[in-house]
Amino acid sequence: MQQPQVIAVVGPTATGKSDLGVVLARELGGEVVNADSMQLYRGMDVGTAKLTEAERLGIPHHLLDVWDVTHTATAAEYQQLARAVIDDLLARGVTPVLVGGSGLYLRAALDDLEFPGTDPALRAELEAELAEYGPLRLHQRLAGLSPDAASRMEPTNGRRIVRALEVVLLTGSMPGAMTAYDAHYPTTYLGLDRPELAERTDLRVDRMWQQGLVEEVRRLERDAGLRGGVTASRALGYGQVLAMLDGTWDEPAARAATKVATRRFVRRQRAWFRRDPRIHWLDVGGDLLAQARHRLVP
Repeated sequence: MQQPQVIAVVGPTATGKSDLGVVLARELGGEVVNADSMQLYRGMDVGTAKLTEAERLGIPHHLLDVWDVTHTATAAEYQQLARAVIDDLLARGVTPVLVGGSGLYLRAALDDLEFPGTDPALRAELEAELAEYGPLRLHQRLAGLSPDAASRMEPTNGRRIVRALEVVLLTGSMPGAMTAYDAHYPTTYLGLDRPELAERTDLRVDRMWQQGLVEEVRRLERDAGLRGGVTASRALGYGQVLAMLDGTWDEPAARAATKVATRRFVRRQRAWFRRDPRIHWLDVGGDLLAQARHRLVP
């Protein structure tokens, strides 16, 4: 089988991407490059369903456990990290297998996207406003400056709104919807989706609780200052457990809220990836490796 330069295994959460990525990397003599924004954080293992060393089957995995939980992640920074890894693998004749459901991170790595700069003072000011007044007020402000940008994000997504406001205030405009697909690397995209994802994600959340998510959050808050992480503290499950520890919810309510938030996240992921015409969607009821082999034949 002739190897493409880059393979990307994409799709919503809980579809089996990580396992397929390992199998493909082993088949091709490749290595896995993480494209899940939360798996870049050290110590966030249970809540992100990070593969254990045993589950990785000896396949090298890159861009796991890169950042402290207090680090504020950006797609622009991930772009630099991912391209350095991809370029190194390609130079060594190794197939990079990107695996993850963070659509913007995948596009940052694999497409010709340029990201506006940042201003730490302005970002801090907007973050403080978000903390004091909440996302709806900032969303209204964004709508007054850039109605199109405001229409493309949920009014409750404070972090995205802060970034959009920062870009608009710095540059006067917000880049439009990313409807053009200009590849930085020739890539074969393999997509996984499942009709029963609501049930699968509910089971995943229950499993996370059983495997010690609450204890993981307690430890990260105590030892690493999780609550101070703008990005990590809002990750699925982590934000809900922090609210539980604050007394906002009891444990059943926090678990239920995590399930609701995860199902909402899956819908957003599905909408994002279904727009991309380059993705070859695999039949999850069939032999995934055989289907992948077929798609990788030039």
